Amino acid sequence: QLQFMESGGGLVQAGGSLRLSCVTAGISFSLYDMAWYRQAPGKQPELVAAVSEGGNTNYADSVKGRFTISRDNSKDTVYLQMNNLKVEDTAVYSCKPNSPSWKNYWGRGTQVTVSS
Repeated sequence: QLQFMESGGGLVQAGGSLRLSCVTAGISFSLYDMAWYRQAPGKQPELVAAVSEGGNTNYADSVKGRFTISRDNSKDTVYLQMNNLKVEDTAVYSCKPNSPSWKNYWGRGTQVTVSS
């Protein structure tokens, strides 16, 4: 059964940190480039960070230097370490394969709320 189980979100003050996890099932995880996306209220989803099957990473300019994406193929899990959070990082964060064929798939995600 296909599953992307995001967790780790919550309410945090600006400047704080959170670590998101996404446990996957139903895909050959190690063969996929993976990504974290976020969607703020009234806005389109945006790519936050991606990690290739080989471990190469890239980030949206808005999070460079603050967020770190990583993966553990032994646990079929992708992580997003978020430091120095800002109010504008408030959104629902979701993970999925970083591929055009997955563009219409959206999981439940995990809510991140940053207060000032």
